Amino acid sequence: MENSIPAFLWAVVICLLGTSVSAQQTTDQKNSLAEASGDPVEVSSAEIQEPSGTVEMELADAVQAASRAANNAWMMTAAALVLFMTAPGLALFYGGLVRQKNVLSVMMQCIYLMGMMTLLWAICGYSFAFGGEGAFFGNLDHLFMNGVALQNRVAPGGEIPDLTFMVFQGMFFIITPALICGAFAERMKFSTMVVFSVLWGVLVYCPLCHWVWAESGILYYGGPNAWFGGAIDFAGGTVVHMSSGFSALVVSLLIGNRIGFGSDDMRPHNLAFSAIGAAMLWVGWFGFNAGSAGASNDIAANAFVVTHFSAAAGAFAWASIEWFSRGKPSILGTASGAVAGLVCITPASGCVHPMPAILMGLLAGIACYFACGIVKRAFGYDDSLDAFGIHGVGGILGAILIGFFASQDVGDANGLIYSASEGWPLMVGQLVAVGVTLVYSVGMTWLLVLFLKKTIGLRVDEKSEIRGLDITEHGEEGYIFNR
Repeated sequence: MENSIPAFLWAVVICLLGTSVSAQQTTDQKNSLAEASGDPVEVSSAEIQEPSGTVEMELADAVQAASRAANNAWMMTAAALVLFMTAPGLALFYGGLVRQKNVLSVMMQCIYLMGMMTLLWAICGYSFAFGGEGAFFGNLDHLFMNGVALQNRVAPGGEIPDLTFMVFQGMFFIITPALICGAFAERMKFSTMVVFSVLWGVLVYCPLCHWVWAESGILYYGGPNAWFGGAIDFAGGTVVHMSSGFSALVVSLLIGNRIGFGSDDMRPHNLAFSAIGAAMLWVGWFGFNAGSAGASNDIAANAFVVTHFSAAAGAFAWASIEWFSRGKPSILGTASGAVAGLVCITPASGCVHPMPAILMGLLAGIACYFACGIVKRAFGYDDSLDAFGIHGVGGILGAILIGFFASQDVGDANGLIYSASEGWPLMVGQLVAVGVTLVYSVGMTWLLVLFLKKTIGLRVDEKSEIRGLDITEHGEEGYIFNR
């Protein structure tokens, strides 16, 4: 008995130790399997140790760096998508809509503006648009890219480098005057187009951009200097589409109709080009709208979805009207409807839900169909490629519909369908922004075009216009069939 008691105690100790080791091995195996499968690992409170302040700071810095890298990657991708909209997107869309003898002239305008407007933006445009804290104009702070480097800039959705923000905004500066080219296609001198685009970019686009997107601007929503509280313009309904659309109408009126307009056959020479170009615009528009979130975040996701939905609804609406009225839906009408839906949702893409976006696209397809058809025929103006009918009308419609469909669940304010008390002030701000944009863009464009008409002239001579601008302005032919 004397020896049996210690033996018993040793047996108990050995069993306990064995059980503990076995349990630990089992726990380690489970944790290893959980880590391999991605499942959360259960850790007892006794195993948790409070990290030191240095570790916490390093972890926070690593998270911030990863977030900044993700945002920067998306914004650079978005900038490339917006550039893709100008060429090949707009170049093909517009190029297919003109006659065969002018296809290169339209493509040349798009590609040349990609180069020239980029240089202008770097030299002074960015500074005029985003420099300083003035209510009406930028300043010379960033002239020749002064002070624009790799340091972080606080964008709407997070931090990105100054350079990334600058180049993303520069892509808008490129495509906006290119949209106007659709109004005077097939008859404006290339040299006049160049001078007009420079003056318009500096004197019309840059001030509007500052008013709407610089925090100190007179139309910046909720800004310190905002008139009537400012207006929501998430991605360019006023700055890009209304300004270019109504400027296009002014140019088309002052330059006059093409020779043979209303009597000659002026049908598009290559609808395949136009269909491909419209599809490229649709894809590029995701960068245009979702990129305006300034980060890879939930707002970018919403903008992406509503952009797609509105484009789809616009294409459906336009094609349906043609199908009902003519008995045949057309590829040109469907493509135009998609662009109309894209234009309409642009200012609202950061503040409306997907289902209202579908309704906006449907309304845009209907409104722009009548603007490009009935209204244009009634007044007899020659907006060659319907820059006003789609961008002007679609831009106004989108800006006003924000006052109805904006939701604080997505953006910064509620429209009328969610709150009358909040919706009416928002609607007033939207209408003020529409009025200011129209008055300024129409007035300044009118003065610029009259100045150019009196000095260097607007359009090519009659012989050159009849022969085609590809040969007379650029010495090239888009199609050579005799070789």
